[in-house]
Amino acid sequence: MNLLRYRPGPGMMVSAAFIGPGTVTACTLAGANFGFALIWALVFATVTTIILQSFAVRVALVSRMGLAEAMIQAVASPTIKIFAGALLIAALALGNAAYEAGNISGAVLGLEALGGQALPISRPVTIVGIAILSATLILLSKPRWVERILIAMVIIMSLCFFLTFLFTRPDLGKILAGLIPTVPEEGLLTAIALIGTTIVPYNLFLHAASVRSRWADDGDLEAAQTDSALSIGLGGLISITILATAAASLFGSGATISNAADMAAQLNPLFGDFATITLGAGLFAAGLTSAITAPLATGYILQEIFGNGDSAQGRLPFYIGALAVIMCGMAGALLSYSPVEVIFIAQIANGLLLPIIAAFLLKLANNSDILGPHINGWRSNIAGIFILLITGMLGVRLVARAMGYWP
Repeated sequence: MNLLRYRPGPGMMVSAAFIGPGTVTACTLAGANFGFALIWALVFATVTTIILQSFAVRVALVSRMGLAEAMIQAVASPTIKIFAGALLIAALALGNAAYEAGNISGAVLGLEALGGQALPISRPVTIVGIAILSATLILLSKPRWVERILIAMVIIMSLCFFLTFLFTRPDLGKILAGLIPTVPEEGLLTAIALIGTTIVPYNLFLHAASVRSRWADDGDLEAAQTDSALSIGLGGLISITILATAAASLFGSGATISNAADMAAQLNPLFGDFATITLGAGLFAAGLTSAITAPLATGYILQEIFGNGDSAQGRLPFYIGALAVIMCGMAGALLSYSPVEVIFIAQIANGLLLPIIAAFLLKLANNSDILGPHINGWRSNIAGIFILLITGMLGVRLVARAMGYWP
């Protein structure tokens, strides 16, 4: 593929979705609390996302099925098929509901930063308003313009963070040292959060549904894979820049990060008060559009499992799933927790769910009945197994530590 003729495609949706309020929060907290030590987690997460999304793109283009549909059809036993469908729905519903609470809370954080933490209306009313707006946009089935706004805001935010990164002049030696995998004391949850904020399971399903409408068949596989790799690579670079900026400007300063205004403070040395407006607008746009993509992905999954075409009746599972995620997210955002904590918990939950989805996807990528000659080669299988082992061990260690069995 000629890179000079490259135009951003569905792969940008993946980057746009994971460069949201959760990414800004997780990367800022990682840099502020642990310096450059966890850069390796973002590198691993970015490479892992590229590999897993390449599996999803290949399944979608070759089989012409959505990822959830392909997963269910790949199971022979009716009993296991029912169990797999239930597990898939439960896992993604839980993850997306957790993300939705963080997305809505992130949008509120952005508005608070824009308004100097003094909103003209109460926080609960703002949360309900954002949920209603998200539901309205989904019911109208016109998410494309919202996705374009998110991409535009990601570009603006990335420019701000990159300029600040240059201004803070972080130590190159420390950045390179951060590429060596180590987990600092009390840094496990943060490492999992960084992985979870990048490798988003619902993006696999959203991406698979999107590439089928952009490209016709497996003849476009190279273009689709190139789009995926370039877009996700850019998103990973933005995340690393955010972490490095926070590490250079906040680590060891004793600053407490609790809201969008605190996070925007790292831009003040370069942009002054305008940084608050820039980051506040970016957080609001990212939160709002992410609050739409998570329900959209859930709706697609339920439609692929229970629906029947694009008729009104066939679309009913789509609307039920999407609106249920929004309602759960709204309820979670209304709880009396710090918005940053809600976002952070969403990333941890996603990191725990990842091994389940990765196992399903690896099995699909080796199914010759679906992919024919496009099944995984030995290199892809080695990479897939390695990813599955690493993400699985991170999840097991987290659960064991929470239960007191691991120091």
